[in-house]
Amino acid sequence: MVGGGAAALTGLVVVAMSLHLDAIVRHTALKDRARAALTGLAGVFARCALVLMGGQSGQAVAFELFAVCAVFGGSGLAGFWQVLRDAEPTPRAFAYRLVCHTACYVVEMIGAVLLFLGFSAGLYVVGVAMVSNFYFMISGSWLLLVGISQDRAAG
Repeated sequence: MVGGGAAALTGLVVVAMSLHLDAIVRHTALKDRARAALTGLAGVFARCALVLMGGQSGQAVAFELFAVCAVFGGSGLAGFWQVLRDAEPTPRAFAYRLVCHTACYVVEMIGAVLLFLGFSAGLYVVGVAMVSNFYFMISGSWLLLVGISQDRAAG
C-alpha cells in the first residue's frame, strides 16, 4: 500500500515540478526540497518493492532496508549541506524537518538491524519509521509548492 502511494505521489510531484521548474531552479532550498521529495518517495517505493520480492530471508530483507535507508538518508544530508553553503538564509524549520526526516531513516535502520538479528519486531519498527518518513515527504512536497507560490508572488 505504501509503495503504491509513493509511486503515485512521485508522478504527481514530477508533474507539479515540471510546471514550475523555473521557480525551483532559482532557489537552492526549493531545489533541495524537490530533490528530497523525489528521492524520498523513490526510496519508499524501492524499499517496498525489495521487501515484496519472494523467497528472501529476514536477514536479506533487513540488509536491503538498511542499505537503501543509508543511501537515501545520506543523500538527504548531502543535499542539505548544499543548502547550508548557499548565500540564501536557511529557514530554521528547514533544519528541523531535516533532523526529523533523518531520524526516521536512523530508526528504520535500527529496525533493520533488529530484524537482521532475528527479532521480527524490527519489521514493525521499520514500518512505523517508514510511514513517519512518508509524512515528511508528503508535507515537503506541499511546502515545495508553497515555496513556488511565494516565489511567484514575490516576482
